[in-house]
This record gives sequence, structure tokens and C-alpha cells, in this order.
Amino acid sequence: MPQPTANRACSLSTGWLLVLAFLQTAGPMSTDLYIPAFPRVQGDYGATASEVQLTLTGFFLGLACGQLCFGALSDRFGRIVPLLFGNVLAIGASVIAALAPSIEVLIAARLAQGLGAAAGLVIGQAILVDLTRGPETARIMGLMGTIGGVAPVLAPSIGALLEGPIGWRGLMWALAGLFAIMMGAVALVLRETRPAEARRTASLIGGLGQVMQVPSYRLFVLLFGTTFAAMIGYVSASSFVYQEVMGFTALQFGIAFGINAAGMISSAYVASRLARSTGPLRIVKIAVPAALGFSVLVLIIAVLPVPRWYLALPIWLTVSTMGFIQGNLTALALEAVRHVSGSGAAGLGFTQFIFGAAATPLSGLGGADTAIPMALLMTAATGLAMLLLTTAIHRGSLWDDGRGGCEQSWPYSIEPFRFAPPRTATEPDSTLSTGENSSPTAARPPSER
Repeated sequence: MPQPTANRACSLSTGWLLVLAFLQTAGPMSTDLYIPAFPRVQGDYGATASEVQLTLTGFFLGLACGQLCFGALSDRFGRIVPLLFGNVLAIGASVIAALAPSIEVLIAARLAQGLGAAAGLVIGQAILVDLTRGPETARIMGLMGTIGGVAPVLAPSIGALLEGPIGWRGLMWALAGLFAIMMGAVALVLRETRPAEARRTASLIGGLGQVMQVPSYRLFVLLFGTTFAAMIGYVSASSFVYQEVMGFTALQFGIAFGINAAGMISSAYVASRLARSTGPLRIVKIAVPAALGFSVLVLIIAVLPVPRWYLALPIWLTVSTMGFIQGNLTALALEAVRHVSGSGAAGLGFTQFIFGAAATPLSGLGGADTAIPMALLMTAATGLAMLLLTTAIHRGSLWDDGRGGCEQSWPYSIEPFRFAPPRTATEPDSTLSTGENSSPTAARPPSER
């Protein structure tokens, strides 16, 4: 079976990287591919719009809860078996959704589909953390974001093209095929990365309790949640803002949305290239205030009596900046709890969808003919992220080792545990990802050396 390679250029083989990135597309493909078919679903069942919307809400609920379940399961039983089980669940749920005789059955099937899809999201990240360290984790996370970011850009267009000839039931069959391909890729390419001794000592419910006791993990998760809320505020209101406020046609909106997504994908790639030389923490320290500044600019233009199309540039800048933030915060959070990275990824994913669910209705409070609620939400969310980051720096909760990648709760000295992080047989030494001596002594804050 293929093995991940460990060298200075990259700690994962191309095959592993592609499969792990493929697993991250489960969520966006299952939502964006299906959204264009909402009107036909409503017509087929004679359902209300809110009932059809519940099929999406059910999927997100399953995705959030599934990450908590599969994250803990992967720490206790290893990565591969829960991952394969999640794919089987997603395939079965997709088949039931394609054959659903009523809207109620479809909602239940979509809930189960979300539970199964969550396995790829959370366990894929845990596998990455098993095999990489420090800035290397951030670099590979950025590459995964670049590859996986293509899915939400293409999925709506693919869904719109396929919905006519094959209908929404055909789209459910397509998702079943997608999850089957994922399962095959996992079985053929990946292998177990969680050491047996770590599995024996892991607790099904204790992992989440452990990660929440790590101060740096809590900080990075909250930063991730607040910046993701800003992003979701844009996504949920974008159709109305571009078409009703700016006066774009549906085609022009699609192009603008794609340009914004391309900006985020490009910045994620640049962030992956900077991870080693600059460090993920230092990039976040620069990108968060930049996102706040661009969000404030969006709000100013939304309030002033200027042409509405002026909003397009600062929105693009804000969205593009998120590419520097999301992947690096994910890497920093999981690096801080690599001994239970499955539970860490679960907590991160759950927080992401909770913040996203809370932000979605807020961006449309003012109606479809104003961009002010969206701009207020983006500014408030990035402002809260800036406040959290500034407070942590001011209190000395974060420190810099010259690479922007260390904080006071670095894995070699996490309170209250103080442990030596486990290694897998293929896990590259930390010097491979930094080119420096990264011994436990060197990794600790000056006060602990």
C-alpha cells in the first residue's frame, strides 16, 4: 500500500495529499451540488419552502454532530475503520435520499448523509496532523485548502447543469457514487496513522474534555469560528447583495462569486508557501487585522451614498484574506492537541458550523435590498477575532519562536498534562519541516527553558 514520503520538500506523497483534499470536499459537494434543485424538490413533494430548507439544515446538523462522534472514534479505534464506516453510512443515506417517498424521509436521509460525510472532514485533518508538525502542518493544510477549494466553486455550476437532465434524485445518486469513490480511494491509498498504544489509552469522551483544557486550542478555535462567521455572512447574503443591491445579473453574480472564491483559493496557496519561512501564527497576526480593515471598508461603502458596485472590491479583499487565516488557524489548533487530534478536529468542525448557523440568519435581517446587515456582521465578527487575538498577545498567551509557529501551550508543554507527543512510524521529524533544531527545549518559551 502506498506510503507517505517524508522529506524536506513535502511530508506527504501526492497521492495521500490528493485523497485527503478529496475528503474535504464531502461537505461542499453535498450542499452546493444540491441547492440548485430546491424548486424541483418542492414541486415533486408539494412541500413548503421551509420544509425543503430543512433538508439542508438536517445535513448541517448531521455534519456538526458527526464530527464530534467520528473525531472521538478515530482517536479510540484508529483513523481508517471509522473513516470507511462513515463512507458506508454516507453511501447508504444517499441511496435512501434518492429513493425517498416523502419529504420527511428525505430530511432524515440528509441528516444521516451529513453524519457520514463528517467522517472525511474530521478524520482527514487528524491524519494530516499525525504525519506532519508545526509549519509543515500549516503548509500542507494550505495546499489541501487550495485543492479542496475547487469544489465549492464548481459544485453550484455542476449542480445547475445536471439538475435538468437527471433531476434532484439523480444528484443524490451522483453523491452516492462520489462517496463510493472516496471509500475506494481511502482503502487503496491511505493506511493507519494512529499508533496502537495511543488508541489503547484514548477515551471516547475524554478527548473533547482534554482539548478544551488547552488554552491555545480554545483561542484558535474561537478565532476560527469568528472569522468563519464573517465568511458565512458574506456567502449567505451574497446572492441578494450582488443581484438586488449592486444590480448584477445572475450570470454576473456567478462570475463575481467565482472570482471571490478564486481569490480565497489563491491566498490559501500563498499561505502554504509562506508557512515555513514566516510561520502560521505570524501570518494570522497579519491577516486578522487586514480582514477587519477590509470589512470596515465594506461597511463604510454600504452606508455612504456611493455607487453600490463599489462594494465588489472590498468584499473580494475580505474574502481573499480568509485564505490566509482559515488553514493556518486549523493547523495551529490541531498542532496544540496532536495527542488527541481527532477530538481536536471534531471540536473545531463543530464550532465552525455552530458559528456558521448563528451567522446565517443575521446577514439578512435588513431585507434583500441592503448590504448593511452583511457588512455589520462581517465587521463585528472580524472585530471580535481581532479583540481575541490582541487580548491573547497582551496577556502573553502567545509567543513567537522566530518562525511564528509557537505559543505558550506548544505540544511539548501543554498544561495541565505535560507529555511527550506520540509519533507514528512515518511521522517526519520536526526538523524536516523547519530546517532547524526543534528539540523540546528549543520549542518551549524562554521562561520554561
